[in-house]
Amino acid sequence: MDLNRHPELLERLAAAYALGTLRGGARRRLETLAREHATVRAAVLVWQGRWAGLTELQAEQAPSPAVWVRIRNLVDAEQAREAQRARRAQTAPNTAAAPAGGGWLRSLALWRGAALAGAVATLAAVVVGVGLQERVRADSGARIAALQRELETAASQVRYVAVLSDPQAHPSLLVTFDAAKNALVLQRVGNYREAADKSLQLWALPPGGGPRSLGVLGSQAVLTLPAPESAVQGVPALAVSLEPHGGVPGDRGPTGPVLFQGALIERMT
Repeated sequence: MDLNRHPELLERLAAAYALGTLRGGARRRLETLAREHATVRAAVLVWQGRWAGLTELQAEQAPSPAVWVRIRNLVDAEQAREAQRARRAQTAPNTAAAPAGGGWLRSLALWRGAALAGAVATLAAVVVGVGLQERVRADSGARIAALQRELETAASQVRYVAVLSDPQAHPSLLVTFDAAKNALVLQRVGNYREAADKSLQLWALPPGGGPRSLGVLGSQAVLTLPAPESAVQGVPALAVSLEPHGGVPGDRGPTGPVLFQGALIERMT
């Protein structure tokens, strides 16, 4: 059969050969065709690459000792069968046509044994890789679903959002108000770090009134400051000033330079 005229059959045979499930006479015939036809060789090489790619993203994992024992047993059994065939061929009539010592047959036995070992090892690696991929995919899917639920819950509780920027309009601080926890959540998104003897202080800038302190920031990247919703309700903007370590009394307003500021936006539900 000309496999070039049956591309679907060629793909199935090449895939089975690369995986190691094509055996016996069918495997030998495909190997003969691969030596004679470049298209068959190319199909086998492509499928070998595809199967090998299943394990490229997986962490290296040593096979269990049982896998190597089974491979060794299969190789030994194949070699024993070939040696037995060689002995029968030497004692049978017309033995002169057979090479002395069964050299070609012995070489063939070794080649088949190596091919069988490679097929079993490839199949084991693919099974391990597919199993790991399915487990990782299931675990990842569960984690992603849980994170989505958490994000949806968290997003539903965020009532106010502000991005505070420096005079060059570089974002430096993300501020959200969590209505469920009555807390302001501040996350640093810039590279600014105050000196050890200084502190950043957050201020509400209400319309028609002086600044009100909402709290002093620590050095951590994410900080939560307790605050009632009334502290930010109706406030159009927030600002951060640089103050002495520990901050200043909230009723006096900022004493240092204002580093960051931005509009406070109420999230519409």
